[in-house]
Amino acid sequence: MRVIGMMSGTSFDAIDAAAADLELDGDTLHLRPLGVVSEAYPVELRQSLAAALPPAPTTLEQVCRLDTGVGQAFAALAVRANEELCDGRAALVVSHGQTVYHWTDGDAVRGTLQLGQPAWVAEATGLPVVSDLRSRDVAAGGQGAPLVSALDVLWLGGRDHVCAALNLGGIANVTVVGPGRPPVAFDTGPANALIDAAVQHATSGRSGYDAEGRLAAAGTVDEALLEALLAEPYYRRPAPKSTGKELFNLAYLQAATAARSHPGTADLGPADLVATLTALTARTVADAVRAAGAVEVVAAGGGTQNPVLMAALRDRLPGVALRTADELGLPTAAKEAYAFAFLGFCTVRGLPATVPGCTGARHASILGSLTPGRDGFPVSPRPAQPPATLVVHGAAPSAAPTRKAHR
Repeated sequence: MRVIGMMSGTSFDAIDAAAADLELDGDTLHLRPLGVVSEAYPVELRQSLAAALPPAPTTLEQVCRLDTGVGQAFAALAVRANEELCDGRAALVVSHGQTVYHWTDGDAVRGTLQLGQPAWVAEATGLPVVSDLRSRDVAAGGQGAPLVSALDVLWLGGRDHVCAALNLGGIANVTVVGPGRPPVAFDTGPANALIDAAVQHATSGRSGYDAEGRLAAAGTVDEALLEALLAEPYYRRPAPKSTGKELFNLAYLQAATAARSHPGTADLGPADLVATLTALTARTVADAVRAAGAVEVVAAGGGTQNPVLMAALRDRLPGVALRTADELGLPTAAKEAYAFAFLGFCTVRGLPATVPGCTGARHASILGSLTPGRDGFPVSPRPAQPPATLVVHGAAPSAAPTRKAHR
């Protein structure tokens, strides 16, 4: 089945659409990447999203307008992905939409909201759409995140050592798998969320992120601020756990920097602040990886394009192999989009696509809501068994083979 997976992360800078051929042969799932296209949100829509996200107040009118605007942006990119990557022959679109609120209450998640009305995607493409993939796991008592863990467990789970799949988006998350142990997954804390907030504030919105880590490279880590930020209780909570910009946002950062200030303290310049926040991401990720006993990390997400962050991770993880997802055949910048293609494929085949030990749910669930295309839904018999192995075709020659997963 040819599937388009679509994703916009917590940085909400662009939408990624990844196309894949997915085929289940016995208990082996074959994934053939067909390519990725990306499109930035229209400037006005991105500004509207930024203005509505926590901790800003919003209205139901804004929510309705955003639901439509995000849905239309996803629809336009889905049409392009079908034409450019699938020769017009895609069978399914899987649309994650845009997360605008993730309702955490202590150790529990009470609800999660992704905007991007899937009817616009179905109408524009004529294809069926799977959307709202997080809510079912939340209803089953899970965190609704990180959902990519289901793919990670199949992709990396048969290796003969403990391996961590790391995503460096707005929020960082890891999935840890290894022989003879149940998999675990959780959000470690901010990856780019606080860095982006600091850069956007310092440049009055002219820059959205620390391109190539240039600001961090020019700055010096403020150790006192770093220690104050590390006192955040979230880092000491047990897994499974999830977080978002509801916690790690500009107001949070401003409160932390204000608490640092006292008479005689020099102002913290943008470069030093970004250097400190980059060190925070490296420290919290590395602490999580070491605590899990991982000896290999396979990283993906926009943060892998920041050489200062990646160098800081290597420094804090001596003896741990740090690789990127590209080396194992999945494009580093679009791994999550491929993961959502996989999740939607499981949905239409009637297969659960969560790992309860990773999300904290009471049981595995078939995810998402279905919006019919012009011809309804693809009808396929439910397979006799769920996949136990993921084989990515077209991997780099140096990639290690994927083996059976421990689920």
